[in-house]
Amino acid sequence: MFPRLLQFGHFGIPTYGVLVALGVLVGLWISVRNSAKQGIRAENAWDFGIAVVLAGIVGAKVLYVILDWRTGHAYGQNLRDIFSLDTLQAGGVFSGGLVAAFVVAAWFLRKHQMPALATCDAFAPGLAMGHAIGRLGCFAAGCCYGKPTTHFWGVTFTNPLANQLVGTPLHEALEPTQLFESAVELSIFLFLTWMFKRKKFDGQIFGAYLFLYGIARFFIEFLRGDPGRGSVFGGVLSGTQLIAIGLVLTGGLIWYLRPAPKIVLAASGPQSVSHTQSE
Repeated sequence: MFPRLLQFGHFGIPTYGVLVALGVLVGLWISVRNSAKQGIRAENAWDFGIAVVLAGIVGAKVLYVILDWRTGHAYGQNLRDIFSLDTLQAGGVFSGGLVAAFVVAAWFLRKHQMPALATCDAFAPGLAMGHAIGRLGCFAAGCCYGKPTTHFWGVTFTNPLANQLVGTPLHEALEPTQLFESAVELSIFLFLTWMFKRKKFDGQIFGAYLFLYGIARFFIEFLRGDPGRGSVFGGVLSGTQLIAIGLVLTGGLIWYLRPAPKIVLAASGPQSVSHTQSE
């Protein structure tokens, strides 16, 4: 829709980059506030958040290049394109960023001896909100587009820059998968925020995020029309759907392994007291 927010001669400010940066800042702010409620120091929360964000950006780019190695930009034949401005502005594959973020998060939490599940609980709502804002950037850039559709909600892209940067089909109604995912993430954020105030065990919020987002992403993938997400099982599923299944299983496992509630037995009155004394 609007790949460039501002244009100054040959220099332009990409709308995608601005919205992703806004999503990161808002997500971190929410996460640090939630961390304070979990008894986590703000400095540690900021450092953790920045490390995870950087890992997510790198991971998303790396998976984007791997899946597009011989298609699209064909990075296998044009290695210089990996470091081009077009690749920088093309975004990345979120699931790749999510996996990389998990790896760095595990390392950081272990190194700084932070409560792992409690910290992840604090960051899960912020992650959902940041992703919701970031997907609006995808919509503006035209990336992560959907398949052709005849539904009334179909969106038609007309900006040649979107086609040039990410190959967005022009003048054809497409499923607005970016908006679908943004709406889902916003709904998940609201639900997790509600649940955070009623949290009963560490891992509850994080597990719910993995489970809900994994299900949503699995089904949204069926509407995606852009290439470069890989395929497994003979093309039955995309690589991203396989990762989504892993997220659902991990989230469910966290809930399944949650600690059993503590049972406190109250005194039953004078009779129970006297019985204890007689023994």
